[in-house]
Amino acid sequence: MASRLLRIAALVELVSLVLLLANLATVHWPAVASLLGPVHGCAYLFVIGAALREARVPMIRLLAVIPGIGGLLVVRRLRSRAGTDVSTSATRR
Repeated sequence: MASRLLRIAALVELVSLVLLLANLATVHWPAVASLLGPVHGCAYLFVIGAALREARVPMIRLLAVIPGIGGLLVVRRLRSRAGTDVSTSATRR
């Protein structure tokens, strides 16, 4: 299962990207871009690092590289794999 920090970082990455794009499409205030740009970049790098640490499957690790939704896709895959592992281990007993 994905760690709490990975889930938070994935959400921060997505929200900051949406806000950056909304700012670009509407008022384009430089202050908003200079605040949210580094926040998005740090969250993006954190998601990649956390995915490398938590995921053992290379395909799941590659999902983290997708900007914006990659972190959420990693969290989803890790949850589904954890559910599959629990159900298969329960049927083996």
